[in-house]
Amino acid sequence: MIEAHHGIQSGSDAESRDPLARLAESSVDLILGLQDPSGAYPASPTFSAYRGYCWFRDGAFIADAMSSAGASESAERFFDWCARILVAREPAIVEIVSRALAGDPVPDAQMLPTRFTFAGEEGEDDWWDFQLDGFGTWLWAVAEHSRRHGTGLGRWARAIELSVDYLTSSWQRPCFDWWEENASEVHVSTLACVAAGLVAVAEAGAIDGRRLEQALDASESIRSTIVERGLVHGYLAKWLGSTEVDASALAAVAPLGLFPASGEIGSRTLMAIDDSLNVGGGVHRYLDDTFFGGGQWPLLSCLLGLGYAAAGDRGRAVELLVWAAGTADRDGALPEQVGDHLLDPSRYQEWDDRWGPVARPLLWSHAMFVRLAVEVGVVEVLPA
Repeated sequence: MIEAHHGIQSGSDAESRDPLARLAESSVDLILGLQDPSGAYPASPTFSAYRGYCWFRDGAFIADAMSSAGASESAERFFDWCARILVAREPAIVEIVSRALAGDPVPDAQMLPTRFTFAGEEGEDDWWDFQLDGFGTWLWAVAEHSRRHGTGLGRWARAIELSVDYLTSSWQRPCFDWWEENASEVHVSTLACVAAGLVAVAEAGAIDGRRLEQALDASESIRSTIVERGLVHGYLAKWLGSTEVDASALAAVAPLGLFPASGEIGSRTLMAIDDSLNVGGGVHRYLDDTFFGGGQWPLLSCLLGLGYAAAGDRGRAVELLVWAAGTADRDGALPEQVGDHLLDPSRYQEWDDRWGPVARPLLWSHAMFVRLAVEVGVVEVLPA
């Protein structure tokens, strides 16, 4: 039985599901043990390209999972880390916003980076840095945490305001996607993260006046833009004008809920991704993926599972959770991806030569496993 300090305990499901509960519990332990004293969640403690960095996007999903499992203090320490970074960059954000409103936007290189060192500094090595999604995702996660636990948002108020200003002034800009690719496109998953964050803090009462109006106007414009230009055959596409499907769009359905699983767009998106990217329970990013040969990502299987859980299909959700659990090694560490079904095996070695073996553990994988385990009741949340 897990200790109460992390907030989850084994559920009352059949004994056959106990390994799932144990992996969820050990995942919470792993995340707690690796969280930096600053509050940052390391993307992966050993993978050469990720070591020493925390992403707003990955970290926000990790914080949401920890919050859902009852580990409130851990989530709030991450939100504190985000807030310190944003407030420290207030002059830069004010300039970005003012120039955008004046029709003279700053170059991409002067926009906020997507990842920071644990100390809150920009990285010194080259990276695909300009991404907007993380700043929307942290807004959504902090507001969701407030809703879930009744926590006030005052301690993060200025950081929330700065994030809203940054996003409402810049959401239409092309930037790198979740996978740090295709910088010249406007990506549906990015737009979904931005809109979900703006809606969440608006509904939480974290903003008011003109800022509230701007957030609601932008979120509605984003939703309309996606419906008008970001659908193909009725499901969410990879980017505006694309005919491809990308598993990152799953987040728009669940957990973000911008296009609910019960609605036509949400249900069509689940089916499209399930049909084209799911092989035996393991979900690929997109069909032309060549990163480490284009393997299957446990965190994406868990996102698909969250979609099915939101649609009321717990059985499918648990099947996907079981597949994700099967990717853990003997120490219970979940990877970024597995190579059982590669889309392009000829491209695996170049990445191994460049960065070493696939990231393991990847904290985002553990977080999505926890989030789905809580959602389907494999583990239960203790009272706060």
